[in-house]
Amino acid sequence: MSIRTIRTGDEPCLHKKCRPVTDFDAKLHTLLDDLVDTMRDKEGVGLAAPQVGILRRVAVIDVEDGNGVYELVNPRIISSDGCQGGMEGCLSFPGETGYVERPNHVVVEAYDRNGDLWCYEGEGLFARAVFHEYDHLAGEVYLRLVTEPPPDWKEESEEEA
Repeated sequence: MSIRTIRTGDEPCLHKKCRPVTDFDAKLHTLLDDLVDTMRDKEGVGLAAPQVGILRRVAVIDVEDGNGVYELVNPRIISSDGCQGGMEGCLSFPGETGYVERPNHVVVEAYDRNGDLWCYEGEGLFARAVFHEYDHLAGEVYLRLVTEPPPDWKEESEEEA
């Protein structure tokens, strides 16, 4: 396990569609472990393979919900609903944030490192992270979704103050 270099800005790997994983082997296990190590080192909640230069449909998410790390290999969104707006950032665009609206609820199917199919359902930060990483696998970055927040929107930290 090691920490990989996160690709940033206009690097081509961030803007290309990823290929499906076909081999659930030691190479995939190493990639998943490295993604987790890299994500944690940079204090992120998710990281996708293209962010470290690997054009495969692989991402990891850890939203500290007590379920540990979600391994998403060849993920497929089954359904989504609701809407949440909030500030979003990305490890590939350090120091940048913007207001993004995403579905508040998601059901996603994905394989784990052993090729076992799982179905995950969640809302809030989990849903936001799934859609953010899913976009990376399609060669999209969150900046294309940034808009002005509605006039009545307040960040949670502002509401608590």
